[in-house]
Amino acid sequence: MAIDWKTYDSRATWDELIGPGGRPRAAARRLCAYLKSLSDEELRERKDAAILAILVMGITFTVYDEEGGSIDRAWPFDIIPRIISAKEWQRTREGLVQRVTALNLFIGDLYGRQQIVRDGVFPAEMLHESKNFRPQCVGIKPPQGTWAHICGSDLVRDASGTLFVLEDNLRVPSGVSYMLENRQVMKRTFPELFHEQAILPVDDYPAQLFDMLSALSPRDGEEPVVVVMTPGIYNSAYFEHSYLAQQMGCQLAEGRDMIVGDDDCVYMRTIAGLERVDVIYRRIDDLFLDPEAFDPDSTLGVRGLMRAWRKGNVALANAPGAGVADDKVVYSFVPDIIRYYLDQDPIIENVPTFRLTDPVEREHVLANLHELVVKPANESGGYGMLIGPHSTKKQREEFAQLITKNPRNYIAQPTLALSTTPTLVESGDCEPRHIDLRPFVLSGPDPYVTMGGLTRVALKAGSLVVNSSQGGGSKDTWIVDTEAG
Repeated sequence: MAIDWKTYDSRATWDELIGPGGRPRAAARRLCAYLKSLSDEELRERKDAAILAILVMGITFTVYDEEGGSIDRAWPFDIIPRIISAKEWQRTREGLVQRVTALNLFIGDLYGRQQIVRDGVFPAEMLHESKNFRPQCVGIKPPQGTWAHICGSDLVRDASGTLFVLEDNLRVPSGVSYMLENRQVMKRTFPELFHEQAILPVDDYPAQLFDMLSALSPRDGEEPVVVVMTPGIYNSAYFEHSYLAQQMGCQLAEGRDMIVGDDDCVYMRTIAGLERVDVIYRRIDDLFLDPEAFDPDSTLGVRGLMRAWRKGNVALANAPGAGVADDKVVYSFVPDIIRYYLDQDPIIENVPTFRLTDPVEREHVLANLHELVVKPANESGGYGMLIGPHSTKKQREEFAQLITKNPRNYIAQPTLALSTTPTLVESGDCEPRHIDLRPFVLSGPDPYVTMGGLTRVALKAGSLVVNSSQGGGSKDTWIVDTEAG
């Protein structure tokens, strides 16, 4: 047979499906037994079926070359899902809601009284040197007091099986469309498995997103007009922008499709004339949103948009300025932020993190770069990192200079033995590959957490980099209710 779990080698780290001695974990037993029953040919047929489904459905992502050009590629996908028990997920859900609730209070405080700074819990110099603090947002109180309406927090599990938050994504978090499409591909590939066990659904996300956005509308008693605002077809996440607009039944619009009128309301150009816009789900970075308030050369935004938002005539999700908490240095303070605002201990801990503004911690990091992972405070997509154990002496010397020159711009973390899960590789064999998980949290009147999220997988043997732009792929994530099964 194609798969023999007793010979599967998880390389002494935590594996999501297979426990010690090659025994499948409780939530994965049915899946593992089924996969073991398939022949090599049947497994290849399922893999080919998934590839065909991705091509037919047009699921792509964009990568950029060194010259600035872009290339659309078929979404890299592995047919063996990642499985988490519903009981464990309930606790994870509580931890994510706790975290985002505290972060929203933190952001509102920074643009208000800054009490957390006054009380010495968050250093004033950290705020003053923040690249994502927007003075234009000071004094604004968005609807429901929510700044980060959509959050994608990256979770990882270490060699002992402990779950950690690796980072928070609060500006324009992406990837949820791939979570939804992964599920559709799996239903086509293994329809029988969805009939045999209780795999909790993710399909309600677009409806939940639309309801959350609609609740932000400044006009009571009228059907809200919700728009997904995109930079355009050349953006790497354009597939997701168009997908979510279609799934929610909303208009997909670029900045040039909207204007702010003399009444400081936002209007969209349509074939029937101007139509007022109530809520904008913006997928554009702050600095390009409004040339009147931010970058005067921006051609992607809407002139006067911030003025309309400040006056409460339109809702923006996520709110401008939310990125002040989407900073890997701020991330290191989140446990303190949770305790400060909620008077609770974090349900999900951070990965241990060195703050390089501290001279003692910086000295330790500089002496141990070969063992650590160094990340810039505000980059994403796996760019600008140093993975110490896989680095050259020259790279470590370069990072030492960068850290010494601007310690506020970097953090360092130990190299975790990230959990693995079985993955079909090019040879047709099943081998362990490292993974992470990005669940999505909607902060509305009733917080909503996806049943699972986007599992990203490092397709290269031994690699810890899961980003699709860096050669990673993805898997469907199953939250399995074993009691219902």
